[in-house]
Amino acid sequence: MIVDDSALYRQSLRNLLREMPDVEIVGSAKDGVDALDKIEKLDPDLLTLDVQMPEMDGLELLKELKRRKLRSKSIMVSSLTSQGAEATTEALMEGAFDFILKPFGGNSEKNRHDLQCQLTSKINAFRQSIGQKPVSATGSAERPIPQGRGVAEATPQAAAACQAVVLGASTGGPSALKKVLPRLPDRLSVPVFVAQHMPPQYTKSLAVRLNDVSVLQVVEAEEGMIAKPGMVVLGAGGQQMRVVKQGNSFQVQLTDDPPENGVRPAVDYLLRSVTQATNGNALAVIMTGMGRDGLESCRQLKQQGGHVMAQNQADCVVYGMPKAVVEAGLAERILPLGKIAPAIVRHIKRSQRS
Repeated sequence: MIVDDSALYRQSLRNLLREMPDVEIVGSAKDGVDALDKIEKLDPDLLTLDVQMPEMDGLELLKELKRRKLRSKSIMVSSLTSQGAEATTEALMEGAFDFILKPFGGNSEKNRHDLQCQLTSKINAFRQSIGQKPVSATGSAERPIPQGRGVAEATPQAAAACQAVVLGASTGGPSALKKVLPRLPDRLSVPVFVAQHMPPQYTKSLAVRLNDVSVLQVVEAEEGMIAKPGMVVLGAGGQQMRVVKQGNSFQVQLTDDPPENGVRPAVDYLLRSVTQATNGNALAVIMTGMGRDGLESCRQLKQQGGHVMAQNQADCVVYGMPKAVVEAGLAERILPLGKIAPAIVRHIKRSQRS
C-alpha cells in the first residue's frame, strides 16, 4: 500500500511497483489519517510511507500502527534533508523496516532508475525477512547449528585483553542498536566502533538519537578523532571508516575508498582495520541486515585470535549478515538482542583477567 500526500509521487511509485513480479498494490492513501482506516480493512504486508505529510505524518502513523498492534511493515520514503533524516531516523528506531530516498535533480530517467533500484533492494529484503523461520519461539540464546556449524559449546577464553568492540548492522540496525547500546555501562573500558549501512546525514541523526538514550557517548565519526574507552563511534554515511593505533589510543580515519559489498561504510573495511590495530584482540558482533558484509573480516579476526558473536535469527529484521558468519562457523555465540550487551561486558571483563 502506498501512503504519500503527493498524487504525482503515488503514481510514480505505483508505476514502478507494477513492474515488479509478485507485487500486488492493494491501495493508496494521501496521508496518515486516510491510511489508518484503509490499513485496517486491507491488511497490507508492506507500506511505502512518506515521512512528511499533513494531518498525520509518517512517524505518527507508524506509532499508531504500533499502538494498535497492526502487522503491516513500513518502508519510509524520505527526502535527503536534515529534517527528513531526523524524522526517518526516529522512524527506524521505532521499528520501521527500512527507508528509501526520494530522488532529486532534473534527470527524470536517472531519478526513475534510482528509485527502482532502491525499491527492488528493499522489497527483496522484506521478502527475505518474511520467508525466514525463527530459530526458536522463545528467542533462546546460543542454539547449536546442524552439521557441526555455528556456536561453540562454551565461549573460548580470550588470550589477551579485548581492546575494541565492533558492531555491524544493516536493515533493522537502528532499532537493534537502540536496544543494545543503552545497556552498555558508562565505564566500559574499550571503545566501540559501529558500521551501520546508511547514507550521509542519516548517520549524524542516528548518532544524536543513540547518544540521547545511552549512558555512553555516541558520536558520528570525524577525521582524526581519538576514540576513547567508553566512546561509541558510528561510521559516517558515504565514507569508509578505519581505525589505526596511535600510541595507546585509537585514531579514526575517514576515506573515500570504494564501497565494499556495495556499501559505505562497510563492516569488512572497518573490522579489517580494527583487527590490524589490535593485533586481533577485538570482539565483533554481527547484527541484523541483508547480505554478507562482515563475513570475510570476521574470518580474518578469528584467524588472528579474535572473537565473534552474532544476533539470533528470531530477533533479526533480516537474517542475512549474521547468518553468513554463523553458517561459516565463525560465531562463538548466537544471541537475542537483550543478551548482546551483557555478553559484550562479560567478554571484556573475562579477557582482562586472562
